[in-house]
Amino acid sequence: MLPEKFALAERVLQVAPSPTLAVNAKAKALRAAGADILNFSVGEPDLSTPAHVCEAGKKAIDEGHTRYTPVAGIIELREAICAKLKQDQGWEYEADQVQVCCGGKHGLYNIFQAVLNPGDEVLIPAPYWVSYPPMVQLAGGTPVIVPLKEENDFDFDPEALAQYVTPKTKAIVLNSPSNPTGSVFSHDSLAAVAKMAYDHGWLVITDDMYEEISYIDGKIPHILHADPRLRDQTVLSNGVSKSFAMTGWRIGWSVGPIELIKAMNKIQSQSTSNPAAPSQYAALAALTGPQDFPRQLRETFVPRRAYFVETLQTIPGVTCVNPKGAFYVFPNFSAYYGKSFNGRIIDGSVALADYLLSEAKVATVPGAAFGADAFIRFSFATSMDVIKRGMERISVALAALR
Repeated sequence: MLPEKFALAERVLQVAPSPTLAVNAKAKALRAAGADILNFSVGEPDLSTPAHVCEAGKKAIDEGHTRYTPVAGIIELREAICAKLKQDQGWEYEADQVQVCCGGKHGLYNIFQAVLNPGDEVLIPAPYWVSYPPMVQLAGGTPVIVPLKEENDFDFDPEALAQYVTPKTKAIVLNSPSNPTGSVFSHDSLAAVAKMAYDHGWLVITDDMYEEISYIDGKIPHILHADPRLRDQTVLSNGVSKSFAMTGWRIGWSVGPIELIKAMNKIQSQSTSNPAAPSQYAALAALTGPQDFPRQLRETFVPRRAYFVETLQTIPGVTCVNPKGAFYVFPNFSAYYGKSFNGRIIDGSVALADYLLSEAKVATVPGAAFGADAFIRFSFATSMDVIKRGMERISVALAALR
């Protein structure tokens, strides 16, 4: 035990470890002990990083790109990010408005550190990605959770949002397609949110990490298309982790007002310095090389998504919104709360997830981690065989509850 004078900082004590990583670690430990665990907890594509991207990373090492780069990332990659935004969205940005970071999570952390002062409030729609509230807290801010309704496909209700606005509101986080729900915010709801953000002068933080994995026709609605006036108060967060199966390469980026990016570069210069150089060159190859991999991902996920949703909806008491993007389903299992198995009461999503892991040997993530205790998150970034076996086990386990 640490002596009193070396006690941990209060900001650390108020933050819990990532529950998604914790579940994944527990599942791996059980599997290592010989259990036949079917893992639906991990948030990464099961396809391998494209070969040409891997080759670019190897080539970078062979060519000696193993030293420091500029803190904000190599100029070639930042220019490629700007070119992609111009081609895909029609938005003009300069390389100095881009920060390359160690994954999208790192970029979001830098944003909050750069803009939040003690007492500043950040609006976070729930269900939310697990790391938003802790990152706000670590920056001294206050996360303000805005519940979204399942019956509204987890879209925004601007009137409900207005109830959470105070004079301390400084920013709002938008994640569409969403982790964990796979929902996509509609153009109309984004337009209403945009007006509020513009009128109040909020910073808009858009987490676009799943934009390439969409099951709708046409482009994903975006707040900058809904209201281009927000450009100077919006920061875009993205990366190659999901769209090119590069989670372990740790490359993300933020794009926004140059004053904010400069501040974030100060923070990055004193924390990680630059992201890994070979990973940056691999990401450059991802953005400038063949672009068929995201389409391959979508085509792989479509039948899995359909089977998952259709099967979940046949289970008595379970409801499930059909995801429009990402690779998650987020079914509502609250009809089973209050039931028990061998005296073990299922009193919420944590208890149900633990029950499914121990009895059905199926690893999931409890909805409580995402601010929505009625739900459980499943990733369908795994084989159809695993999905079918997993759904059979879950059906049996739920039927055993009394």
